[in-house]
Amino acid sequence: MARILAVTTHATDDQTKSSLAFITAVGALGAGKEVSIALLGEAVYLARQEIANSVHGVGFPPLSELIEKVVQGKVPVYV
Repeated sequence: MARILAVTTHATDDQTKSSLAFITAVGALGAGKEVSIALLGEAVYLARQEIANSVHGVGFPPLSELIEKVVQGKVPVYV
C-alpha cells in the first residue's frame, strides 16, 4: 500500500498553503491510502487550537473541519 507524508510549513502566514496537507490527508483517507502529516516551521502553531480555529484557506473548508476528519481517520500528525 502507498504511504503518503503530507508536509506543511505554513500556518496563519499563508492559510491556503497551511490547509493543503490536511486536504491531502483527507483525500488520501478517502482513497484508502496510509497517510501522515508533518508540521514544520511556522506550521507547528497549527497544533494550538486557537490558531487552528482561525485558519480558513481560500476555496477550502475551515481548518478545524479538516482537523476533525484527520482525527476521525486516526492520521498521525508529527510536530
